[in-house]
Amino acid sequence: QVQLVESGGGLVQAGGSLRLSCAASGRTNSPYVMGWFRQAPGKEREFVTAISWSGGSTLYADSVKGRFTISRDNAKNTMYLQMNSLKPEDTAVYYCAASYGYTAMSQQHVYTYWGRGTQVTVSS
Repeated sequence: QVQLVESGGGLVQAGGSLRLSCAASGRTNSPYVMGWFRQAPGKEREFVTAISWSGGSTLYADSVKGRFTISRDNAKNTMYLQMNSLKPEDTAVYYCAASYGYTAMSQQHVYTYWGRGTQVTVSS
């Protein structure tokens, strides 16, 4: 199993930046893909971005392309989400997810492990 812990959330003004981290522990010696999802109040959880095991392939939701960057450091078992040019509509709880495999995926149901989430609030 893999345990995931997110950090780095907070309150930021529109146009600002935040960097989220997701630390993985447990059985991390097998290849696993990772992703970020978010859930805004009153809305369903949605895909944000995902990264392959090697880090060489990434996927982004259209709403965050050009503003968010996903990366990972396998030596540290940590994934990052650099969020720039934040907008009020980016306000949500951000969840880290992981699943054993090599290929980045956007579908929620394929992810086996989930963190508890970190709140990101963007004020206008």
